[in-house]
Amino acid sequence: MSSTEPTGDQVSRANRLGPAESADVLALVRAAGDADGADPVDEHVLFRLRDEQAPAIHLLARADDGTLTGYAHLDTTDPANGVEVALVVHPAYRRRGSGRALARGVLAAATGPLRGWAHGDHPSAAALAVDLGFRRARVLWQLRRPLTAPSSDPRLPDGVTLRAFRPGEDDAAWLALNARAFADHPEQGRWTADDLRVRLAEPWFDPAGFLLAVEPATGRLLGFHWTKVHERPGSARIGEVYVLGVDPSAHGGGLGRALTTAGLAYLRERRGLDRVMLYVDESNTAAVALYERLGFARWSAHVNYQLD
Repeated sequence: MSSTEPTGDQVSRANRLGPAESADVLALVRAAGDADGADPVDEHVLFRLRDEQAPAIHLLARADDGTLTGYAHLDTTDPANGVEVALVVHPAYRRRGSGRALARGVLAAATGPLRGWAHGDHPSAAALAVDLGFRRARVLWQLRRPLTAPSSDPRLPDGVTLRAFRPGEDDAAWLALNARAFADHPEQGRWTADDLRVRLAEPWFDPAGFLLAVEPATGRLLGFHWTKVHERPGSARIGEVYVLGVDPSAHGGGLGRALTTAGLAYLRERRGLDRVMLYVDESNTAAVALYERLGFARWSAHVNYQLD
């Protein structure tokens, strides 16, 4: 059970969600994703919704009959970087004030800077952000390419081999490599053992699709390509370049390209997929250029808005 307190405009606030409330939110998220063609919340929000003990502020907008019409999630665990906000309105209840009521609740509940993603760069989200004084801070591209043609064999640098990730054995070394590879990334570089653990426990996790580039002489990890397969009832399966990173000491030797090619071959030949996607920051021009050379093209944009 969760304790709620009214915030007005048919919006309630909770510090914990019970199983029934979490199920309602997850159903709303799926409905919005199906309608918009883009998942409306980040992966970490979904993980936190499944964990009843995860600290967060939850705002729920309901119609007079109790139907959940909208939801906002406030992650307050990183006060130095501000409150991370996710907000979604059910497609059947849009343009009725639920989004604006939730936004008012967010502003009332949060202290300090606010930041949140508009997935798919939805015009309504952009208009609401501008009205509330948020600025457009980051753009994340979703790129896609077909996998219908065979990929070329990966050309690994001399003295480097590929192998699959070994859960329980590679965890600490991979976390250290991930932190080095994404030292300047605001989210990926801060992954903890718990962040890795929850993903290794996901039904989609496949160690054979988590490729590590290793220096055999020392056992040192130099890079990785973690693939993912999205399978949703009623939708075509699609692969993802989930996370790809290279140790800064190994930059410039073609390892990133080789890891990308190896992962694409795995998705096509071992998983039988015919298309793949990935996400990359618009500002990461080197990575965008690499992916475009490998046949990826822009599919959609996700925009991060901030209120200082």
